[in-house]
Amino acid sequence: MKTRLKSLILAIAVVFTTSAFAQKKEIKASESTINWTGKKVTGSHTGTLNLSEGFLVFEGDKITSGEFVVDMTTLTVTDLEAGKGKEKLEGHLNSDDFFGTENYKTAKLVVAKTLKTKDGYKISGDLTIKDKTNPITFNLNIKGDTASTTLKVDRTKYDIKYGSGSFFDNLGDKTISDEFELTVNLKM
Repeated sequence: MKTRLKSLILAIAVVFTTSAFAQKKEIKASESTINWTGKKVTGSHTGTLNLSEGFLVFEGDKITSGEFVVDMTTLTVTDLEAGKGKEKLEGHLNSDDFFGTENYKTAKLVVAKTLKTKDGYKISGDLTIKDKTNPITFNLNIKGDTASTTLKVDRTKYDIKYGSGSFFDNLGDKTISDEFELTVNLKM
């Protein structure tokens, strides 16, 4: 009984001590940017997404965890003009062929593990798109109150296979790259 009580007191002390030194930094969603690039055989398209909310947890000067939610309904195409294909591409990207934003309004990244590097951090986490979760690893740089990264996401891992040469034959110049790129700048 005494051993159990000592273990319980020790566990509570560890939790409170760890919590006392951890600092949760909220991300300023309205000041943060997410730019995407999707490539195809004949070129590429670019656009933006909005961050809904996010935070990073620091213990001292080291990131220990974090979470980010992206509003997928804000997906916008920036390389085409209105009336010249912009609305058509946005509609297609929001459809079930791609992100199905009517049913899957958000995407989420949960930071699971961090490793401090010379230039910032190597982040390992779980990315959820269309209710499919897969591990992802990327480098994150922090300068002042800004965290930034460029990462590649394999859309086929999230059941987004439209135009993928990995799943369909004879697509020719209609083939779309399995990976898309996200360039992210987060303001804390």
